[in-house]
Amino acid sequence: MSSVAPVALFALAGVLAGGAWSLHKQGAARAAVGVVAVLAALAAGGGLLWLMPGEG
Repeated sequence: MSSVAPVALFALAGVLAGGAWSLHKQGAARAAVGVVAVLAALAAGGGLLWLMPGEG
């Protein structure tokens, strides 16, 4: 499970980033684009943090 979670988070981040770009190109509200972009950044950050060495 430990090697699957960061890959899944990076995949989710990619899907969300693509969704944010698609929303932007379609002229969606800035708030909607911003929310999806922030979620993409959080997913990518979570994937990076999961890969960082630490206790355990």
